[in-house]
Amino acid sequence: MRIAIDTGGTFTDCVFVRNGRLQILKLPSTPHNPADAIALALEKISAGQDGTDATGVDLVCGTTVGTNALLERRGGRVALVTTAGFEDVLEIGRQARPRLYDLMVKKAEPLVPQSRRFGLAERVDSEGRVLLSPGRREIARVVQVVARTGAKSVAVCLLFSFVNPKHERAIASALSAAGFQVSASHKVLPEYREFERTSTTVVNAYLVPVMSRYLEEIERHAIARSGRKPKMHGKPGLARVRVMQSSGGILSAQAAAREPVRTILSGPAGGVLGAQYVAGLAGFDRIITFDMGGTSTDVALMDAKAQGVLATTSETIVSDLPVAVPMLDIHTVGAGGGSLARFDRAGALRVGPESSGADPGPICYGRGDKPTVTDANLLLGRIPSTGLLGGAFELDVARTRRLMERARGPMRTEEQFAQGILDVANSVMGKAIRVISVERGHDPRDYTLVAFGGAGALHACDLASALEIPRVLVPCFPGALSALGILRADVAKDLSHTIRLEVRSASQFRGKLLKEFAALVREGHAQMRAEGFAPGSVRIDRTLDMRYAGQSYDLTVPFAGDYVAAFHRAHEQRYGYSDRTRSCEVANIRARFSGSVPKPGLPKLRVRNSNPEGAGIDKTNVLFSGRRYPTTIYDRCKLQAGNRIFGPAIVTEYSATTAIPPLWTGHADSYGNLILEPRR
Repeated sequence: MRIAIDTGGTFTDCVFVRNGRLQILKLPSTPHNPADAIALALEKISAGQDGTDATGVDLVCGTTVGTNALLERRGGRVALVTTAGFEDVLEIGRQARPRLYDLMVKKAEPLVPQSRRFGLAERVDSEGRVLLSPGRREIARVVQVVARTGAKSVAVCLLFSFVNPKHERAIASALSAAGFQVSASHKVLPEYREFERTSTTVVNAYLVPVMSRYLEEIERHAIARSGRKPKMHGKPGLARVRVMQSSGGILSAQAAAREPVRTILSGPAGGVLGAQYVAGLAGFDRIITFDMGGTSTDVALMDAKAQGVLATTSETIVSDLPVAVPMLDIHTVGAGGGSLARFDRAGALRVGPESSGADPGPICYGRGDKPTVTDANLLLGRIPSTGLLGGAFELDVARTRRLMERARGPMRTEEQFAQGILDVANSVMGKAIRVISVERGHDPRDYTLVAFGGAGALHACDLASALEIPRVLVPCFPGALSALGILRADVAKDLSHTIRLEVRSASQFRGKLLKEFAALVREGHAQMRAEGFAPGSVRIDRTLDMRYAGQSYDLTVPFAGDYVAAFHRAHEQRYGYSDRTRSCEVANIRARFSGSVPKPGLPKLRVRNSNPEGAGIDKTNVLFSGRRYPTTIYDRCKLQAGNRIFGPAIVTEYSATTAIPPLWTGHADSYGNLILEPRR
């Protein structure tokens, strides 16, 4: 049995294949220990309807454990070893102020305090030449002082180790022999930019103790369900437990435990993959993904024809910390179904980023006492009072109305308060979409909005109207699309190396670039072999980080054809200008190694007539933009391909709810997707 589990802040979503059919399961998350919800999910799934255990479990997890550990500062106790004289790079950082006009701004405290940062007497220059070698006594001294701190995990980041890692290997080996969990920068991120490399390596070391314990627990649950050890078996490349990476690929739990920094945005990455899949089925190449869950909203932009591959970035900031490993280019804002609404000291209504989470949850869940976006949707009638998860998760409407009345402040009615909450949340999410589209030279009117997550389809049409996006696609299984994307993800490894090469034409240093790539390919094939893939079955995507000579930041282009011309075009797209007379610089080379796994898909359905007769299950009154409309409630399970719905309407299903406003229409396509468009 193949299972994908995406652990969110409010719900844990599962997609699995049983008897060749995709099925889903949603359970409340267990924030105190996310592995508990996974254990319960495995128990429910593997038992099956007939009560028999599964004969084996292939489990792929998307996790927020790393993200939450950073946000809440509850990682491991870490020490940092660096070149003597550079111990404070982590604290000095960059000169950029996080808030330019805030005179009282405070920088986030570094993950490693000064008392646990140590200098090693060594020096390598920018060309990789050894200027000062650390002797045995010096290495032993550093190991001894690290041991006295009580740290269990150590980050090692020496100056220019990305050019020559000889000294870094020596100290890392000594620390490993002494029993420490070691994260060495030449393994984690062999790239220039000292602060970003140090920060990324420290984040990795900080997460290793937390993630290794978590993944060990998950593996124990998988063994308990399958009765076999988590080892390679069956088809090549399929391990018992794998973890989703932020870059859109999966890797073994053992590799994820060594480099947890690569899993920080693993859940949102699964959503992007799932959205790309369903949009391809529906025939849309240019999409904006809109994943609204219980705690946050994640948005991304994809142009399948222009990009060819999913857009990634190495300039991510997580909890004020630079993390420079490749991640899908996803923008996140603190607006979700559980986002808390409040009035600030000036009397302005605010929504998020604080969230009620799974415990206590929104007011309507029965335990929370602060108004949330979910409560606002329920009060306006956009979520039927029958509850969530097919009625299995009951909602308390009377309690919601009573506490919303108490919290409405200067608003005249609780309905006006609820509408205000939705307007503010939509404004926050609309701004996020503008960041990844308009601010980067993309016109939202050329794209389709793919709405998913438990709350995405409730807000999608309002956002599309505000941004003039011509259509909304609500996929099959919208509340568990991230888990579907995780289930379909390939095994992937991302390798990179800094070379700093000035070029004027694509042919100038092609031989040198090919030689540099050959070294990455050897390393990549070795790592993919450990994942169960022979070299002949591995796809390799080569890219270059490029910039104009003298610039500080890069754009990534494929290493194919005239890559210099491709860079000029990319620069024109992003910044509005290019200079083809100016020399370019290749800063880093990158190679992505992918091994394909079986991909369960959605079945194609026979298109029937447009009449949704039999799918309408109830009628109610719903408030849209302050006006109450008679509204039909449809059961999505009863909709057939070709059926057409006219708004206002509410479409309910197990994993999510869709709100179709007045003057909008929708139809079900042959893969079960809902395509929503404003009436013309």
